[in-house]
Amino acid sequence: MSVFPKISLRPEVENYLKEGFVNKEIVSAFGKEAAERKFETLLKHLSHPPSFTTVRVNTHLASVQHVKNLLLDELQKLNGLSIPILQHPDLQDVLLIPVIGPRKNIKKQQCEAIVGPQCGNAVLRGAHVYAPGIVSASKFMKAGDVISVYSDIKGKCKKGAKEFDGTKVFLGNGISELSRKEIFSGLPALKGMGIRMTEPVYLSPSFDNVLPRYLFLQNLPSAVVTHVLNPQPGEKILDLCAAPGGKTTHIAALMHDQGEVIALDKIFNKVEKIKQNALLLGLNSIRAFCFDGTKAIKLDMVDTEGEPPFLPETFDRILLDAPCSGMGQRPNMACTWSLKEVASYQPLQRKLFTVAVQLLKPGGVLVYSTCTITLAENEEQVAWALTKFPCLQLQPQKPQIGGEGMRGAGLSCEQLKQLQRFDPSAVPLPDTDIDSLRETRREDMLQLANKDSIGFFIAKFVKSKST
Repeated sequence: MSVFPKISLRPEVENYLKEGFVNKEIVSAFGKEAAERKFETLLKHLSHPPSFTTVRVNTHLASVQHVKNLLLDELQKLNGLSIPILQHPDLQDVLLIPVIGPRKNIKKQQCEAIVGPQCGNAVLRGAHVYAPGIVSASKFMKAGDVISVYSDIKGKCKKGAKEFDGTKVFLGNGISELSRKEIFSGLPALKGMGIRMTEPVYLSPSFDNVLPRYLFLQNLPSAVVTHVLNPQPGEKILDLCAAPGGKTTHIAALMHDQGEVIALDKIFNKVEKIKQNALLLGLNSIRAFCFDGTKAIKLDMVDTEGEPPFLPETFDRILLDAPCSGMGQRPNMACTWSLKEVASYQPLQRKLFTVAVQLLKPGGVLVYSTCTITLAENEEQVAWALTKFPCLQLQPQKPQIGGEGMRGAGLSCEQLKQLQRFDPSAVPLPDTDIDSLRETRREDMLQLANKDSIGFFIAKFVKSKST
């Protein structure tokens, strides 16, 4: 059952998305009413979190069973609940923790705090509220008070306001670690805990400093991507748009840290984060560079000794987890982007894709992925790539966990089956409590985890010959 409003979009963006989901191919196959109904369901589901928290085990340092036992102990300490942890049967290094909720009988408090939309999204996935995320608080709020936390989903609340009558969504109750005066004193911004969530609408574990060397918090499809890439020990692999390094470190772990993983990102602080994650996880095969991926191909034939830009046909495998509109992220109750911003990603993705094809060795594998739902950034890109680069052949994926690709880009039924589209509208929104969890079969939980994820897309290509 939907407890939050559907994602709020600018009218022109919603119309643009609808055109993609109610296109001629889909209407011809399923009918207009069914297509429109599916699109409306998708908009509702995007505002809710997935039904499982997914963590990837750093198998470079410990076995999955060892980390699972440690995690069970940690969760027992954190919330006192005995929640099952499932090992994914097709992704052996992935653990799944069910999310309890939505919890509907939480008593709202007179004292309120308003948080920004990004902070609100994080709270719905298990985070506590840190001081910088608090936008407004009741004038009488003191440290130790039980307060109700709301998300200003449209970002309209003024910093330091004592009350807010705009659109807000209830996230649950917590205990304030700070008074209103401390939060808005005008002194340098506080960085510590602001509100410790005790009764969130969705109960899922906070992973702040929980087994940081052994676990990496990651959405399920993001872990699938690296398994689809299937990196092998001794190979030279490029992660073209790598920050914050979840997939980079996963590549290195699957290679048993043997070989070379090059990670590029054009923002310095993000590159530093990749390096920090590699160090924390004990991975030595990763080399991260602050570099624009669209310029990563070397125009002259002088080798730069392993640093970007690179000579053509340098890499055995390339992951292009492309910058995208991010319209598949969950929960997301509002997106203020203009249509121009949403549509700006397709040309950038094509520039990066062109570079990736040139840098890939003949016989090499290229995996393209996004965390968005638009036809233009997904299936249309595949159709473009197959026309633009005759040397590329679409490949079946293993493991195949998402659904097939979406009609509308002119791809054949066989080609659509070789893609993976993770569709948040694929199953009804779950309503999970402790009692129902105890009665649910493991197979049913795994099926739900596979279906009720963020919106995501994966395509796998092999390069048959030199370009």
